[in-house]
Amino acid sequence: MNTLVVLGGIALIGAIYWWFFVAGRKATAATVRGGIQEITVLVSGGYDPATIRVHAGQPVRLLFDRRETNPCSEEIVIPAFGVKKFLPPNARTAVEFTPATPGTYDFSCGMGMLHGRVVVEA
Repeated sequence: MNTLVVLGGIALIGAIYWWFFVAGRKATAATVRGGIQEITVLVSGGYDPATIRVHAGQPVRLLFDRRETNPCSEEIVIPAFGVKKFLPPNARTAVEFTPATPGTYDFSCGMGMLHGRVVVEA
């Protein structure tokens, strides 16, 4: 009986990890407008899209459209590009950078609870 409870708990932990960190990680490509790769990211209990695909060597503009007042989502941090910016509630905030090197770069809220990533391709 105890073995079943432990196995059930492990399965539940695995399912929760998969749901929050793996599921729905399909990359969405930014659209080029006026030579700038641009995409709007909805901020509401998380980031949508949570994975963004861009090309190296071209400027990127992420428009964070924050649709909530949850204090967790009031800041966006992208350490690889030196970004740390306040996101006012119910407003769009532009974050701009130019990725030089292909790779995967994580971003999060200031508290580290909401996560996303920028996939930079050659």
